[in-house]
Amino acid sequence: MSIETKVGVYICSGCDIAKSIDIEKLSQTITKDTKVELLKTNQFLCSTDAITEIRNDIINENLNRVVIAGCSPRVKIEEFDFSDVTTNLLTERVNIRELVAWSHTPNDEETESLAEDYIKMGIARTRNLEPAEPFIQDTCKDILVIGGGVSGLNTSLSIAEAGYKVILVEKEDTLGGWVGKWKSSFPLHFPFTSLEQNNIPDLINQVVRHENIKVYKSSTIEKITGQPGQFTAYIKNGSITEVNVGSVVQATGWKPYDPNKLSHLGYGKYKNIVTNVMIEEMVKSGNGIKKPSDGKTPKSVAFIQCAGSRDENHLPYCSSVCCRTSLKQALYINESQKDTKIFILYKDIRTPGESELFYKQAQQEENIFLTKGEVESITEEANELVITLSDTLFGENVVVRAEMVVLATGMVPSTYVDPFEENEENKLTSDGKKEAAGAEQGAKILNLTYRQGTDLPTLKYGFPDSHFICFPYETRRTAIYATGCVREPMDSGAAENDALGAAMKAIQAVELISQGKTLLPRVGDLSYPEFFLQRCTQCKRCTEECPFGTLDEDEKGTPKPNPNRCRRCGICMGACPERIISFKNYSVHSISAMIKSIDIPEEDEEKFRIIGFVCENDAYPALDASSFRHQQFDPAVRFIPVRCLGSVNTIWINDALSNGFDGILLMGCKHGDDYQCHFIRGSELANTRMENVQEKLKQLVLEPERVKIEIVAIDDALKIPDMINDFVAQVKDVGQNPYKDM
Repeated sequence: MSIETKVGVYICSGCDIAKSIDIEKLSQTITKDTKVELLKTNQFLCSTDAITEIRNDIINENLNRVVIAGCSPRVKIEEFDFSDVTTNLLTERVNIRELVAWSHTPNDEETESLAEDYIKMGIARTRNLEPAEPFIQDTCKDILVIGGGVSGLNTSLSIAEAGYKVILVEKEDTLGGWVGKWKSSFPLHFPFTSLEQNNIPDLINQVVRHENIKVYKSSTIEKITGQPGQFTAYIKNGSITEVNVGSVVQATGWKPYDPNKLSHLGYGKYKNIVTNVMIEEMVKSGNGIKKPSDGKTPKSVAFIQCAGSRDENHLPYCSSVCCRTSLKQALYINESQKDTKIFILYKDIRTPGESELFYKQAQQEENIFLTKGEVESITEEANELVITLSDTLFGENVVVRAEMVVLATGMVPSTYVDPFEENEENKLTSDGKKEAAGAEQGAKILNLTYRQGTDLPTLKYGFPDSHFICFPYETRRTAIYATGCVREPMDSGAAENDALGAAMKAIQAVELISQGKTLLPRVGDLSYPEFFLQRCTQCKRCTEECPFGTLDEDEKGTPKPNPNRCRRCGICMGACPERIISFKNYSVHSISAMIKSIDIPEEDEEKFRIIGFVCENDAYPALDASSFRHQQFDPAVRFIPVRCLGSVNTIWINDALSNGFDGILLMGCKHGDDYQCHFIRGSELANTRMENVQEKLKQLVLEPERVKIEIVAIDDALKIPDMINDFVAQVKDVGQNPYKDM
């Protein structure tokens, strides 16, 4: 890459940097070795006067590259933002405070070398990159909401109230979802002790009357084409209606776990065993709770909790609302059938938050009896069902007799596809195994035209896949958000709050995309991947490995980019063996230039050099936090932040080893079932690619111990020094790289 650059380097000597590094010597070395056009030092580089001086230099000296050597790039972000001065400027932050001065021996020769290398790396990077340019096209800011239950209604209303147009699609002929079928809700307001009137009719009226909301009932999505800001949704309602939208919220809710799978609890075997959903339907009908066998009012009713939930053979998770639902239904019975005895048989009662007050109130009712136990068996004798419980508080089995049993069945998301059902969309894999449940295998709700599947990729229980802790509404499909019970089990109050978050995210998406910016976790990033397709070999690695479905393919397998779907993680760049994918401000070439800018001591100096690739999301913040505590680690390592460990191209490792580096340390997020990777599969892919690296090590006749991946969480700051020092010790045991002097 040939770029005409004029670089200004500014070195801060404050925050004890000058106490650890000879700033004058450092300045002379950088000026001599890099031939930068301008270099200045300042004791308070973040001061108003210093910032003003840098701004003036950019204008007066025609600088188009600025290197700030001082504190971590994770602090003083606004102070060192010069994007308003000129559009042709690239600013690079070099961390010589945390990663050098605060974490290494003051005025040591190796500490001095470390500071020199970091600044040289920063200069090399800026000279081999360009400022990012936004990908801007005409976009639509209307938002599609799928699902007309509590979440969908509240999402639609919130978006509409913010001034955006909403298209709401509901498959049923009425709005309200499951909550619309209930008589009452359990307490959601102070004092949290009495059942509340279902307010869903008022919410429905607000939605249907709002001028910014267009409602399609008895409708489904035929397909969704395009990319964020430019989606086209085909709504099927007798005929097909095309609508253009910028983002999508999936609020398709939940469905009861199939009670036919609960034969061990007597469902389907005994007529008077029903589900909690069936009880709600009885109450809403106005005819009261009756036994299916004879239509008479039961004199005793037993509720069995966790019917299918918290069961490794069914739903391993807690369905969140079942305990409160049973308490509510017990009060239904107690209010209308005063003589009916009510038993609630539980593993544990889970009534989080203020609902504990509701639980305590229910305990005071004379006809409601609660007891702990695991159901061992259910049989029928005469007109009664006999329930035998083990693991009770009495230390022995307990037998409960009731004329009617209610199974508190759990909830599964609408995206759930049973992996053991035979159907066209859920076939056996090539090795004869069943796939895990996943919406992309057959839910057919969104009907996306993505090559990676029709619907949202899901976790093993059918919930849409996202980074649950850091950005829960996000899914693996950019600008398509999940909210409410399709995202996780929750009650109607939580679903209402959840809808507000999804509404905000959908609005944020259309606004950022209209400016050519990406979404989480690199919010506001203007870069996007560029492809030199003349050298593409159609290996399909980029299209298959992108976690977000950014790339489609033509009939030959050549990638067809959809830039607005991209999260700018760089995984495609790391996947490409031909190195034809790059970003203007992040590329294979720029990182290679950084690696080659580092001074490698001669073999007889017996000084080791190790390169570290660290994920900017967790590993780098943890490294920063460790250094902030002034924890010491070996100065042999030079760290390069990467967008994701999945963006690490193996050519960087090859370059480092060929240029004499003694070891390579990769520090990234946890992968596997309980992953923490902000880009879903990045660290997993990096781990897989290490197989190719091991093969390369064999070709170079180098030891496999020279390359290592470490799993680093953001709270692992205290562990960082040991991770680094242990690896350096391991490399030193192996010995210096034999290519060092070649």
